[in-house]
Amino acid sequence: MAITYVCRHCRTFQGRIDSHLITEAQLGFDSLTPEERKDIIAYDFNGEVMVRVTCDHCREALEAHPELSLLANPLQ
Repeated sequence: MAITYVCRHCRTFQGRIDSHLITEAQLGFDSLTPEERKDIIAYDFNGEVMVRVTCDHCREALEAHPELSLLANPLQ
């Protein structure tokens, strides 16, 4: 299973794990609610997983300007 991490706001690539040995429990996915899983994790038809996170740049921008969180795509 390949797992790709991208920023949910700016779509910047954050990292990738290419391992068939890693489990969802090791990544902490098992502790997410069904709603959180739907919001954070996407599965494609090839079995790859994309995890939407917030990068440091976007986190800092949102902390400095919380009103940006009201926009649909604040940091694209």
